[in-house]
Amino acid sequence: MARLLHWLFPHPLLTLILAVVWIMLQNEFSAGMAVFGVILGTIIARATAIWWPDPPAEFKMGRMIAYCFVVIWDIITSNVRVAWIVLTVPNSKLKPAWIAVPLELRQPEAITILAGTITLTPGTVTSDMSDEGHSLLVHVLHTDDPEAVRDEIKHRYERRLMEIFS
Repeated sequence: MARLLHWLFPHPLLTLILAVVWIMLQNEFSAGMAVFGVILGTIIARATAIWWPDPPAEFKMGRMIAYCFVVIWDIITSNVRVAWIVLTVPNSKLKPAWIAVPLELRQPEAITILAGTITLTPGTVTSDMSDEGHSLLVHVLHTDDPEAVRDEIKHRYERRLMEIFS
């Protein structure tokens, strides 16, 4: 029975998250939508199971929730900063930059979350990862100090992710 449950729900947390997201995307809750969300979450998790590595050895959910609040706050404040840049800085005075961010993270899930966080934050986008997975290439819309942006990514995000996945 346990083997069947593991085969059917290879990633139960993913199934739950997908079901909740599906329900939230509907503007109205109903039992039918909840059941459909669970079915959809099960199918997606099952179909993608072969690409999922083993779960991380340790994962601190409380710290991940705190991390999510930090990211949401940064998304909000970055939206304001990018809007200010777009409205006040002429194109000729923009200082975009490509920044290589060396990584101490080694877990694929943590690196993926870091890359996604950078891309979700307006004004920055992760565009490449080194073959060995030891650095990310990040494009910044406007900065006077690329090293400060690199240090902020490492301190604000990577350090927290190392705590979450250690």
